[in-house]
Amino acid sequence: MGELTLEERGQRIVDACLGERSASPYEVFRNVARRDFVRMHGPEHHVLDGAAVLTAYRNAGGEVDLPSALAELMSRGLQMPGAMCGRWGVCGATASVGAALSILEGTGPLTSDDSWGSHMVYTSRALEALSRIGGPRCCKRDAYVSLETAVDYIRERFGVCLEKDDVRCEFHQQNAQCLGERCPFFPTSRG
Repeated sequence: MGELTLEERGQRIVDACLGERSASPYEVFRNVARRDFVRMHGPEHHVLDGAAVLTAYRNAGGEVDLPSALAELMSRGLQMPGAMCGRWGVCGATASVGAALSILEGTGPLTSDDSWGSHMVYTSRALEALSRIGGPRCCKRDAYVSLETAVDYIRERFGVCLEKDDVRCEFHQQNAQCLGERCPFFPTSRG
């Protein structure tokens, strides 16, 4: 079997999420990120990260047509280029979760209610947290920060309580650029 296309990776992520039953976006993320179609770094995270939020949201009792929401998220996520963090100043993990939030509320560019700006509150919180950690890139670390920020935001905004795990990274050995103990998710960083 040859190298998978980004579209094939995205579809496998969606299919895997449809089988997940956890209300923890971290657990959904980890279960899917362990699969061979998710690389350590790559734009497939622009689908996976928001998909983990949508899946956990549904599993926690949130109202969402998950197959439709995941299909829309995949469409949006596949439009985001790789290396957004270093080239655009916007993390793809955070943008993916922001897309998931806009799908939950049906927000678009012409939306005039408070949902248009509220998702920017989420992304600004997540990006600020990422900026404090610094680089270089790590798609797993950035996902964890984006998911952690989303759990609090979703509880505030929607009243849906997603499970919040004490995350310890299990992918650090696969990352040649790992920050080690400078990363808040490195196994020895959390005590």
